[in-house]
Amino acid sequence: MMILLDEDVPRQVVEVLRQVLRGHQVDHVHLINWSGKKDNFLYRDAAKCGYHVIVTNDAAQMADPDECREVKRSAMHRISYRQRHPGLKGLAFAVGSLVAAMPDVIAELDNADGQRLVAITGINPAKKRYQITDPQRYPPTYWPR
Repeated sequence: MMILLDEDVPRQVVEVLRQVLRGHQVDHVHLINWSGKKDNFLYRDAAKCGYHVIVTNDAAQMADPDECREVKRSAMHRISYRQRHPGLKGLAFAVGSLVAAMPDVIAELDNADGQRLVAITGINPAKKRYQITDPQRYPPTYWPR
């Protein structure tokens, strides 16, 4: 499957997705010199070039009737995610959300019998994703005494 990342997707995720999606081609619009291409043309041109999937962070895209019509005409799968946090922390949330979801998403799309619209649920920054223990105060059962 050929996957194209839109320009609002961090370029840093390309190499990681290429590793976790082996057997699939992952490109970024910057890498194929399509930066700045309007979405109406992006979907049409991507479909003509054989891409099956576009990944985007463009939340307003489907609210525009013309762009929505082009997404439909392209018959390509559209994967979207929301990233609202700035800076390196926002980059980490975006990359983490995409990398965690994409192997399962692509596996399902491989078996889809038509166009699909996918919305990836992002990592919630309000919820801690780790636990820190002070082994001197609260030693785990496995900790040597």
